[in-house]
Amino acid sequence: MLNEQQIVETYRLTIQPLYRYVSRRVGGDSGLAEDLVQETWMRALDAWPSRGVPDEPLAWLTRVAHNTLVSHFRRVRPVGLDPDAIDRVAAADVVENDAARVVSWALARLRRSHAELLEAQYFDEKSVAEIARERKMSERAVEGRLRRARAKLKKILERVHPRRAPARDRAHRERIEHARHTRP
Repeated sequence: MLNEQQIVETYRLTIQPLYRYVSRRVGGDSGLAEDLVQETWMRALDAWPSRGVPDEPLAWLTRVAHNTLVSHFRRVRPVGLDPDAIDRVAAADVVENDAARVVSWALARLRRSHAELLEAQYFDEKSVAEIARERKMSERAVEGRLRRARAKLKKILERVHPRRAPARDRAHRERIEHARHTRP
């Protein structure tokens, strides 16, 4: 049987790391992070009385939070993000809130293995070596999978924010330039 003291102690030990996990993935939107953490804990309170508190409650809560995030981002459609911004986000130390939300939205549409690699590198700030060690893979294999995962992420983002073809851009600029020179 689950007692109140056990739940309170588990809550105290897990709430901060769980909130950080969710907050990073929603671009620091505290309201949304709080709602998703609350939903995660509600699922725990529904499941744990019959199953008991798991041996690793933070791992259990993190998996539920991940699934909650995926469900949330599958229901919403973000404002577009330039797919080329993925390279800038990858190089930045701090990810803008809007970019993090859009990236999380797109991650929800990737295969789980791709999404988990990208999350480990960009949200959890793990190095390729750390990811390789955790997954018992070579660094080269992780680099290749990250490259493919980023390419798939860009394709998803391009559906939200299509790129203009370079030829169209050039033609557009030429029409503007021509219009400037032909006006009286």
